[in-house]
Amino acid sequence: MAVVATPSNHFKYQLAKKLIDLSSDTIKIILMNTTFAFNKDSHATLADVTADQLATNYGYAQNNKELANKAVTEDDTNDKCSMTCDDVTWTASGGSIGPAGAAIIYDDTTADDTVIGCIDFGTDYTIPDGSSLQLQDIEVDLT
Repeated sequence: MAVVATPSNHFKYQLAKKLIDLSSDTIKIILMNTTFAFNKDSHATLADVTADQLATNYGYAQNNKELANKAVTEDDTNDKCSMTCDDVTWTASGGSIGPAGAAIIYDDTTADDTVIGCIDFGTDYTIPDGSSLQLQDIEVDLT
């Protein structure tokens, strides 16, 4: 199954109101349990999705994975701009992390912790003790 990334409608609103700055705000990513189903209309803030976040355990800590080295670029050739960042890795220690079926990216700087969007993995992943899950080439695409 394919990985699907979906932005939240609240994120689009926050951008239009100039309440989000992807280059300077603290942007974080969290892992979601396998029963989580993203709704771009109702999953507007971190509080809306927290109940489905994986528990802090075995190398996963809730709300602490910040996207590093963010860069916002303009791409006139492809008629878009985007924010990219370093790859993100979770390493299981002392037990397994997950299973996880998705990740949520949110803006930790906004007053309401705006959900930027969801990355649905298309399958569930369990990270066994001593192994890692790495999300590569993360991009928030604004077309």
